[in-house]
Amino acid sequence: MLVTVRPAQVFDAGFAAPLIQDTIGAIGYALTGSHTDDEAAHIIAQFFTLRGNRLSFTNVLIAERDGQPAGLAVLYPGEFAPQLDAPFREFLKSRDLPNHIVSEGLPGELYLDTLATLPQYRGQGIGSALLRACAAQARRQGLPMGLLVEEGNPAQALYTRQGFRESGRADIAGHRYVRMRQSVQAEG
Repeated sequence: MLVTVRPAQVFDAGFAAPLIQDTIGAIGYALTGSHTDDEAAHIIAQFFTLRGNRLSFTNVLIAERDGQPAGLAVLYPGEFAPQLDAPFREFLKSRDLPNHIVSEGLPGELYLDTLATLPQYRGQGIGSALLRACAAQARRQGLPMGLLVEEGNPAQALYTRQGFRESGRADIAGHRYVRMRQSVQAEG
């Protein structure tokens, strides 16, 4: 079973948007002003096809198992988080909705916004392959990788195995998150 990781393309929106929403949940509702997963995924799919926002295809890696999409990672330099959230703020404002969005990434890190695997591929190394590809990108940029994981999420164990360490806490969209960071690792 061959796993490959590639940059996302616009045509990946139909695969990526529902998986992103399934993973980010309340944050997806906050970004889109939606109250259902279907509505949020529909709006995320629209943003996915555009450049210059946190969920753009330009910030996404797709993992494939035997040529079929199996998972994804969304990552971007944390220093750009406020600018990448601006299109969502404008979208919410255009709908007369509150447009306060907490920008999650921090300056000085490559922020791993979302890591997700389809249920049928979980436990098969897809997440680990994506994390390795993200770590390689972080090394190329000379940045540590940072992320948030909701308290109690079993994925925290995967992040710990991959060298992430707890570096703080954050409250976003009514949920509590653990901030984790992985040091810059030298190319081996």
